[in-house]
Amino acid sequence: MKKILLLSDTHSHWDERLEYYAKGADELWHAGDFGSKEVVEKLQAIAPLRGVYGNIDGAELRAEFPEYLDFTLEGVRVLMLHIGGYPTRYSPRAKELLKNGPFSLFISGHSHILKVMHDKDLNLLHLNPGAAGKSGWHKVRTLLSFSMDEGEIKDLQVIELPKHTAL
Repeated sequence: MKKILLLSDTHSHWDERLEYYAKGADELWHAGDFGSKEVVEKLQAIAPLRGVYGNIDGAELRAEFPEYLDFTLEGVRVLMLHIGGYPTRYSPRAKELLKNGPFSLFISGHSHILKVMHDKDLNLLHLNPGAAGKSGWHKVRTLLSFSMDEGEIKDLQVIELPKHTAL
């Protein structure tokens, strides 16, 4: 079993509470728009990090992270892409990559909108963790936490980062 903390769209903002929520995570996943190398380094200091670059990430981060990830962990095949859309409204690039499936889990960021949706046509779970950073139009900063075990995604939790700083 692996415990995952999923975030996106930090846009160079570091919130110390991320360390608290990442406690016990086996891996951290970031669905793009890190914004800065400093955010990457702080995440890497907590747990192993998987991620993709986003549209605001510059050359340094694009050299370190791929456009998309296609991997299998705990029997779950995962596709991660920053600008991916969502079921029935996938981006052109996501549609192209999803043809290489089947996938059990499709992760995207970019929209700053938290989404957890089942795609019945592709029989996969779509996750967008919303935005963990302060830049953008979203009012609530969000993360997702879940476990993966023997081909199953379990214990999915939405984490909201309120405006105040106390846990």
